[in-house]
Amino acid sequence: MSSVRTPSRPSDTTGPKDSVADKLSQKTPRPAQSKQVRLKLVYIDFWSAVKFSFLIAAAVGVIILVAVLLIWTVLTSTGVFDQISTLLKDVSGNSRTSVTNIVSFAQVMGFTLVIAALNVVVGTVLGAIACVLYNLSVKITGGILVGFKNG
Repeated sequence: MSSVRTPSRPSDTTGPKDSVADKLSQKTPRPAQSKQVRLKLVYIDFWSAVKFSFLIAAAVGVIILVAVLLIWTVLTSTGVFDQISTLLKDVSGNSRTSVTNIVSFAQVMGFTLVIAALNVVVGTVLGAIACVLYNLSVKITGGILVGFKNG
C-alpha cells in the first residue's frame, strides 16, 4: 500500500495522532481572496443611455411634483400665505388683496407639471447627447479605466 493519506482512506501507519498534517487538515480553510479586474469602458449603448436618462429624469420630475405639493401644504398649514396676504393688504390699502387670488394651488401645480415635463424631455436629450459625446471621445482618449473587485 502507498503511504499517501487521503480523507477517504486512513493510512496503515501507526503514527502519533497529533501530527502536524492532522492539525492542518482540521483547520477551516480561509475564504478565497477576491480578484480585482481593471477594464476599459469604450462604448455606451445609445438606447440604454436614453432609457436610463429618461427614467432618472422622470424620477426627478415626480420628486419635484411631490416637493412642491409638500411645500405648498406646509406653507398653507403654517399660515404663511395668510401673513403675506395681511402684509399685502396693509401695503396696498386694498382689502380684497390676497396671495391665493394671485397665485392659486392649481396654477402652482400646473406650472410645476409643465416644469417636470420639460425636465423629462431635456434630461433625456442631455443623456443621449452625453452618450454620443462619450462614444466620440473614446476614439481620442481610449476610454475610462474602471476597476472591479470580485466578492
